[in-house]
Amino acid sequence: MFKFLKDKLKGAISKFSKKAEEESKAEEPITEEIEEKKELKESPEAIEKRKEIEKELGIFHKIKEKIVTTKLSYDKFEGLFYDLELILMENNVALEVIEKIKNDLQQNLVEKPVKRTKIDDTIKESLKSSIGDLFDVEKISLLEKIKKEGKPFVIAFFGVNGSGKTTTIAKIANMLKEYKLSCVLSASDTFRAASIEQLQIHADKLGIKLIKHDYGSDPAAVAFDAVKHAEAKNIDVVLIDTAGRLHSNVNLMDELKKVVKVSKPDLKIFVGESIAGNDCIEQAQRFNEAVGIDGVILTKADVDEKGGASISVSYVTKKPIIYLGIGQEYADLKEFEPNLVVEGLGL
Repeated sequence: MFKFLKDKLKGAISKFSKKAEEESKAEEPITEEIEEKKELKESPEAIEKRKEIEKELGIFHKIKEKIVTTKLSYDKFEGLFYDLELILMENNVALEVIEKIKNDLQQNLVEKPVKRTKIDDTIKESLKSSIGDLFDVEKISLLEKIKKEGKPFVIAFFGVNGSGKTTTIAKIANMLKEYKLSCVLSASDTFRAASIEQLQIHADKLGIKLIKHDYGSDPAAVAFDAVKHAEAKNIDVVLIDTAGRLHSNVNLMDELKKVVKVSKPDLKIFVGESIAGNDCIEQAQRFNEAVGIDGVILTKADVDEKGGASISVSYVTKKPIIYLGIGQEYADLKEFEPNLVVEGLGL
């Protein structure tokens, strides 16, 4: 994960810091040369006396700081950031996130005295802090939330076709079993061919009850029946699978709203493909506008070398990433930690 972006980012930071140092040297007076010429005009005794006074007053330290520090102008920064901006865009980082990173970096570099030898470190630290801030949203611990709430705890899953939603639901069901929590599945995708059979296969493998109706049935009615079954059987969790659909289809999105209204889920989770990049981010935004998602699960994170969706989706939606899908097995579900992103980028 992040391999491609990590390598590109490393090169961009190096290029940025090198150019910044070159620009500063070209613009600033050569203080060292001025000081050397001053010393040539003074007698040895006068030089020694002046140095003693400067040492006492701390003036020499201030002169030294001028020699080794640089101040970058706003205009120069704009030109230097261009390469870094292109790399972020190429790796599917959302424009809102790029703008935040740019503003943060600008605050730390522009018109600020920065040691020339520390430009590279300053850029890295700024990026590390800026990217860390992207995940400054309330974290959701799914298991803790389920245990705190009353039975049944209802979770509805949303996303477009092919995002890995049904497989993710099966992974969640498997995890709940491991933690001794009972659950029932709701086959509320009554639209896509073979969707019910696919979920039935997972239910059979896991030994979990599946509530289903015929294809073409009202998805909300299936969800309603699943919740009532859980209430009657004292089941801990209801997992509702919904039809994958394009977020631009108004009628189908209205159908999802009905599922939410009827089942009253305690948690609404958007499931998106990490490798879909900006498309995944836009989908998350649209589903959030339609049904008000509470969190995100990103699938196929193990094959995502760019990582733009992982970096951007929380900042754009203001919702936490709860899990990452990292394979096809039931156990291939990893709790998301923001430091995974920072470390993955080598910052």
